[in-house]
Amino acid sequence: MNPTLWSVLLGTLWAGIGGAAVWLVSYPLRRRSVTWTMVSIVLTGTVASLAALVGSVHEMFLASSEAPMAISLAVIAGLVTAVAAAAEARRIGKDNQALREAIADLGEGRAPRAAGRRLSNQVAQLSAELEETAARLAASSNRERALESSRRELVTWVSHDLRTPLAGLRAMSEALEDGVVASPEVYYKQIRTEVDRLSRMVEDLFELSRIQSGRRAEGSEQISLDDLVSDCVAALEPLARTQQVRLTGHSDGSATVAGSGSELNRALTNLVANAIRHTRANGQVTVTLRVAAPIAMVDVLDECGGIPPDELERVFEVGFRGEPARTPHLVNPAGAGLGLAITRGIVVAHGGTVTVENDGPGCRFAVRLPLS
Repeated sequence: MNPTLWSVLLGTLWAGIGGAAVWLVSYPLRRRSVTWTMVSIVLTGTVASLAALVGSVHEMFLASSEAPMAISLAVIAGLVTAVAAAAEARRIGKDNQALREAIADLGEGRAPRAAGRRLSNQVAQLSAELEETAARLAASSNRERALESSRRELVTWVSHDLRTPLAGLRAMSEALEDGVVASPEVYYKQIRTEVDRLSRMVEDLFELSRIQSGRRAEGSEQISLDDLVSDCVAALEPLARTQQVRLTGHSDGSATVAGSGSELNRALTNLVANAIRHTRANGQVTVTLRVAAPIAMVDVLDECGGIPPDELERVFEVGFRGEPARTPHLVNPAGAGLGLAITRGIVVAHGGTVTVENDGPGCRFAVRLPLS
């Protein structure tokens, strides 16, 4: 019998009723796992096929003698489909297990373990993203631990540096109050010196906090680096003369950069003052500006005696001072170890880099800034 539109519609109706019934009945199974979802789909397809055959026989679209063979074929097709669905469900289950293990490793701070088998493309991509996330979290955790360690060291150093001048101020104020000082003007001068030192330390702490929080000074201007170098050398000449250090500066050309003039002046002043502080008596500090488009280079060369190679990477860390490695002057003792950290923060904020290396009798600090 040739199929007609009416026979197709009735077969579709029987298949829809049978499939819908199984789909509704198996709803609780689909909520349990992917495997049961696959079973539900196979059962729905198989029952829908059988219902269409039964409907065809009932409506006499199919001969009764042909019904057992058709039903057997439908059952066999359903069994084959069930086997394929079971294999696929098993594969999906293994993929899910691999993802659960990867997520568990990630939650415990470990890198996800290898699945040991080939995953499907989407699951493999998700697993790779989890591995990248784990690597980023590990790097972030390491940075946080290093920062926390640096903060603890900074608190220790700053506490010591604050305690010493405060104790001196207290002793001098008590001596002045008791009237046991033969020359009060000397104590007044020392008190002012210590107050200035504490003020600089507090300013450095505020500046470092601003840099670490990512806040930039408002406004941007065109800055002449050769003028900046000249002004810095002129401002620090009295300090160098006091410590018997020759301070020289020269420029191989003019260079203009964009940014904050006050910030860059502070960064360069910290570098040069640090070089003067650690250079031996009768030594020399040289500041050089060179231009090699598209960057400007400012080098500060001192005669500090060098830095141990294992400490070169720590020079710009917050709180690092390394007095045993260099030769600080008693006239201008080392600060709280904030100056070079502030310098690096300012230079990086202006799109540049600052490095240090041993060079001859001392060290060479190199600042690289992009030209405007």
